[in-house]
Amino acid sequence: MIDKSKSSLSEVLSQIKDGATILIGGFGTAGQPAELIDGLIELGVKDLTIVSNNAGNGDYGLAKLLKAGSIKKVICSFPRQSDSYVFDELYRAGKVELELVPQGNLACRIQAAGMGLGAVFTPTGFGTLLAEGKETRHIDGKDYVLEYPIKADFALIKAYKGDRWGNLVYR
Repeated sequence: MIDKSKSSLSEVLSQIKDGATILIGGFGTAGQPAELIDGLIELGVKDLTIVSNNAGNGDYGLAKLLKAGSIKKVICSFPRQSDSYVFDELYRAGKVELELVPQGNLACRIQAAGMGLGAVFTPTGFGTLLAEGKETRHIDGKDYVLEYPIKADFALIKAYKGDRWGNLVYR
């Protein structure tokens, strides 16, 4: 019988090791799994690649994880905003790497990984700096950029509760 439930936060997070790639849900601070992020900081994991909508706000959630020195790379669509000073400082100092991905491509690449696809062609980003160094094709009168899936080892999602099968309930 399937039972994905765990008895504690530390039991869940202890599966995450240095160098893991983690999808983190939320849009800015809305919906960010702050307790899970705080748990990662307590564990002291390092060299993480974080895939999220943005690169952290203020000193909360993802920004807190950046400040703790746990992140080596951020893959996101919106890294800079008025209160992204933690990311800004680390990026300018060369202490964190950034892969900038258009919002639609971010979702598409995550979905491609979930579907087991090798790569997908998308028109988004063609002819821009984001397409530099990537394969392009002209298909049926339209130009496309080849994007590879973003595969993660874990996903941290804020939810009200979950069942033993891994289904989540949100408020």
